[in-house]
Amino acid sequence: MMRRPLRPTRSLLAACACAAACAGLAIAPAAHAAPPITVTSKTPTSGPIKYTVKVASKAFGNLQETRTISSGQTDDFNWKTASTAGATPVPEQCPGYSSLALDANGALARQISVRLAPIVADDGTATVQMSVQASMPKGRATTVKTGGKTLQCPQVTGMSQVVRFTMPTTGAAKTVALNDGTRVTVSAKR
Repeated sequence: MMRRPLRPTRSLLAACACAAACAGLAIAPAAHAAPPITVTSKTPTSGPIKYTVKVASKAFGNLQETRTISSGQTDDFNWKTASTAGATPVPEQCPGYSSLALDANGALARQISVRLAPIVADDGTATVQMSVQASMPKGRATTVKTGGKTLQCPQVTGMSQVVRFTMPTTGAAKTVALNDGTRVTVSAKR
């Protein structure tokens, strides 16, 4: 008896095709499981923002600087300028010497410091706390006795003020008038 070679029948071919298709479907969904990518042109509110601080003051001069600050952080804008009265030397034995603003030559200088602490809301509005501290020489030196010595120590006048305000972060400016007449303008831009 002679055996005939087996030929695949149509039903066998159909069963194999169906099995292959089912196996492909079982693997294919894993490739499509990644979440969709969303493209947006909005800048996150917590990102860094460029803040420009301009000071216009008869006592402390006109100053400007730009810094990048993120929401919830603080930064100090500090300036020292020469006194309008000229160089005022300060002996190291004067009371409060270590806290005085001195220039590179040890003479008393004008100093102003502006600290910004912005918090940016979801709508892009910044709530800012601004602290301003300044000092400068005032009038003639006074005679001070310390350690058995008589010294000529300069008088210093100071100013300190805290202001809170809201402003947009779209480049618009906010101007605040301080008690001594100094005007501080703050602008914020992404």
